[in-house]
Amino acid sequence: MTAGTARAVLVPVKSFRAAKLRLATVLDTRARETLARELASRVIAAAAPLPVLVVCDDDEVAAWAIEHGARVAWTPGLGLSAAVMAGVAQLAAEGVDLAVVAHGDLPFAAGLAALGEAGTITLVPDRRRDGTNVAVVPTGAGFCFAYGAGSFERHRSEAARLGLPCQLVYDRRLAIDIDLPEDLVLAHVAT
Repeated sequence: MTAGTARAVLVPVKSFRAAKLRLATVLDTRARETLARELASRVIAAAAPLPVLVVCDDDEVAAWAIEHGARVAWTPGLGLSAAVMAGVAQLAAEGVDLAVVAHGDLPFAAGLAALGEAGTITLVPDRRRDGTNVAVVPTGAGFCFAYGAGSFERHRSEAARLGLPCQLVYDRRLAIDIDLPEDLVLAHVAT
């Protein structure tokens, strides 16, 4: 981490009611909502002492974010990748140099404030090395996020396109996310 670099954590959070639909075979609607809230709360806590900006398009999520000390970037209808880019652009306009983009479903999130350095893209893949659970990007770099299956490789290619060094961090705590029923067992989350 570079001294004097203004940093913030950006957490995209979808509607709690619509979250974790792939877990519907093992968790009912209320349990999925509760899980999504709990996981996102852990990620916000893991951002300390950095400020947090939650990108969302849901009133309930926005209220929850404010209750947890985060600010809100309202991003209706943009989809995940474009919402994250809008949040990064907002942080850049506010004078933040480095955005730590951390997804809200990391049960063991920790150490987010220590990730990344100026002028470098830092990527933390999921345990399958397919998705990107955390990405640290210079806000003025013009990094184009491309989430979904295979995002880790797309994000590595994006760093190369921009001509920026890309640091890969394989951190077991940050590699575990909750998407599928087997992830619940891995993360020791009660069903």
